[in-house]
Amino acid sequence: MLSISVQLIDPSLCARCVICEMRIVSFNVFPPAYEVVNTWAAECGHDLVLVVTTPGPTSRRNTSYQRVISSVPPGTDILVTTRLRKVALPLIRALEPDLIVSFTFPYRIPPEVIALSRFGAVNLHPTALPAYRGPNPLRGIYEGFPLLGATLHWTAAEYDTGNVLSQHTGPMPEVVTPESILENWLPLIRNAFAEGTARAVAGETGTPQDDEQSSYGAKFTDEEHWLTPLETRMSFQSKCAALNFFGPAAMISLHGRDYTIASIDQLDDITADPPGTITRQTSEAFVLQVLDGRVLVQCHSIQP
Repeated sequence: MLSISVQLIDPSLCARCVICEMRIVSFNVFPPAYEVVNTWAAECGHDLVLVVTTPGPTSRRNTSYQRVISSVPPGTDILVTTRLRKVALPLIRALEPDLIVSFTFPYRIPPEVIALSRFGAVNLHPTALPAYRGPNPLRGIYEGFPLLGATLHWTAAEYDTGNVLSQHTGPMPEVVTPESILENWLPLIRNAFAEGTARAVAGETGTPQDDEQSSYGAKFTDEEHWLTPLETRMSFQSKCAALNFFGPAAMISLHGRDYTIASIDQLDDITADPPGTITRQTSEAFVLQVLDGRVLVQCHSIQP
């Protein structure tokens, strides 16, 4: 499990919020996303009156919502549901929220729910929108997109298409691992969130997105989980980091054996071996030749 620090990088952003002590309803299924919202609310003096989470649709079940539940302190109400109109709507109406926020929630928030909020609803999407709209922001890392990003936008009828209230970007780290990605990503997320929510309650309409520049972050296919030595060290490492962000999921098949990859380290030495050559191997690691050099592959498990 990746460890995170949730302290705001720039706490002065909270001071831009023109309304203090707002009542907040937050929609989250990923614990670090809930922590970002909870920390922002605490540092800005807002009351997080309800956390809505869900196991998700039957086609895309998740278990991370259970860790959201365990993260919420006593005194904060939690709603676990897949029925936003039938179940969430009456409860949120009774709470009279000032702002609804979502970050890592797999359903669209219905307009009937948004209408219950004094200032409306905003969503945090962890890409530089309109790049990589959709359910998988890790696709940008997988495909070698040069930027990490975070965008807070008004909730719209279509996923990730609303007017942008704040966007923060930064370069992809030179060494691409889940840990280095998260270390560089979280400050962008926290600051985009704090800055954008302040603009939302100030009544700003935001900036329309350029749909012609949009791309889609589709879920990884089964085939995309299998890496190949016929690519560069950077591409190999980036794909592994994206696939393994939530735990080992990158795979490779070499010389009749299937491997689950835990991590990739680029090696500086250059050899003339053909891609796919294994030069050293132990029970938990091997050195693999790829297109432009060698990588050290740490194996989570090795199947005969």
